[in-house]
Order: sequence, then structure tokens, then C-alpha cells
Amino acid sequence: MAVDRAELTVQAPPERVWALVSDITRAGEWSPEATGGRWRGGATGPAVGARFVGFNRRGVIRWATHCRVTECEPGHRFTFVVSESRTAWGWVLTPVDDGAGTHLVAWREGVGTPALPVRLLQRSGLLGKGREALMRDGLARSLQRVRTIVEGTDR
Repeated sequence: MAVDRAELTVQAPPERVWALVSDITRAGEWSPEATGGRWRGGATGPAVGARFVGFNRRGVIRWATHCRVTECEPGHRFTFVVSESRTAWGWVLTPVDDGAGTHLVAWREGVGTPALPVRLLQRSGLLGKGREALMRDGLARSLQRVRTIVEGTDR
């Protein structure tokens, strides 16, 4: 898998944006598939090496993933790897407008071969036909929702 990415600029400082995108318990607020997460192994928030369980839904199918934070720079970067799919997901934040705004990049990249059961499930169509296109679209949709939330236009 090549790197998939989407980007936009939001009218909120990087610290506010980072606080949202690095709070895995709130992922369901912006993600079209993730419904949230729970820190585990004593972790209480984002830090390199912290582990969490991510909860997901596509239609009636629900599943959990086991993730580890690999990059954590408050206000700048947040990346984690999903064990089952061997996919890294990340956010890169760059201040703009003297720090009043943020250029935000959401990306994902395969970092290994998913386990056989995951590959079979992905190919089955149960998680949506055209899974790769759904994931790319999900990045752009996530960014739009993050924008709505951090700019305070969420209704």
C-alpha cells in the first residue's frame, strides 16, 4: 500500500487540533469507521509506546484493533500502528497564520503484511466494497469533521 493522505487548513491553533486528534477516546467524533478507543497497559494518554484498543464499526460489523503509539510530539505529530492490519495512521500539524491556524495532514501507510484473517476479511467485501477507496475517502471525511469540531462550527 502506498501512502494515502489528505490535508487541509483549519482555523484553530495546533495545540487544540492535536488535543483532539491524539485523544483516541474521541475518535468516533470524526472518523467514519472508528467509534473510540481505550488506553491499556497503564497508559492514560498519548505517549510513544502507549497501547490502546480501538473500536470500529462498518454497518452492522464491529471489531476491535490493538494499537501502539509510535510518534507523539504534542502540537506536531501523532502516529500509531494497528497490529492486525499492519497499518500506520498519523497526523502531522504545521502552524500557519502565526499559530492561529493549522495545516493538518492525515495519512495512512502499510507497514507490513496483515495477518491472513485480516486480509480475507478485507477482501470479502464485508467491510465495504472497494475497501482502499473507502479508507482514502475516510481520511478526507475525517479532516472535514476535525475542522468542524476545532473551529467550533459543530452543531
